[in-house]
Amino acid sequence: MTATTPNAPNRVPDPTTSFWVIKVVTTAMGEALSDFLVTRFDPVPTVLVTAVLFAVVLVVQLAATRYAPWRYWAAVSMVGVFGTMIADVTHVALGVPYLVSAPVFLVGLVAVFVVWRRTEGSLDVHTITSLRRQCFYWAAVIATFAMGTAAGDLLASTFHLGYFAGGMVFVAAMAVVVLGRLGGVLGPVLSFWTAYVLTRPVGASFADWVAVPHARGGLAVGTGLVSAVLLIVIAVAVAWSAQFRRTAQSSTAVVR
Repeated sequence: MTATTPNAPNRVPDPTTSFWVIKVVTTAMGEALSDFLVTRFDPVPTVLVTAVLFAVVLVVQLAATRYAPWRYWAAVSMVGVFGTMIADVTHVALGVPYLVSAPVFLVGLVAVFVVWRRTEGSLDVHTITSLRRQCFYWAAVIATFAMGTAAGDLLASTFHLGYFAGGMVFVAAMAVVVLGRLGGVLGPVLSFWTAYVLTRPVGASFADWVAVPHARGGLAVGTGLVSAVLLIVIAVAVAWSAQFRRTAQSSTAVVR
């Protein structure tokens, strides 16, 4: 028995091409902005303030009964920033190696999926039509961001691949998922969530590569500038998405 209403509108977006583009950009922005904030300000109050903002934005999203681009992507962006901080605090403040934190976050993500599947009967993102399903969805999203951050840093730092090479490893993994989906080897639900996990280290790795100093293997553009540029890109992309959605809805209404 699921807590949902028949024919209720979906509360999250369909995974279209624009969805994946914005998703990668938000992951990159979250990595850069998190690094900028914790290195420019006192980390403890910075993390606490970010946690509060994240909670407020997420509550607003959970209270919604239908998908709205600005509301949804604001929540994803805050997950990007706060999820990065969770992974970084686990490593830097608590001293947990990425080789440990990445598998732990993976176990947490699998646990979310298991409980979600047993409770609701499906992990399909086209059926997020109730508050309970939204809670499971966002729990999975948060876990993917924390795990993806740890996995990206694991390859870049622990395995010494560097940010660019590490990012390319995840791009190659994404390509395998896409080919598997196109070839019918992977189902839509498995391919979606696998790609969702991989987009985090893809975006974060390349954001770090562009932002960090030459001594760390980057282009030394700076986390502040990278954050600002990516925030503008996100705003433009979401504005376009919102306008496209309004146009499509207007056209549907006229046809009816």
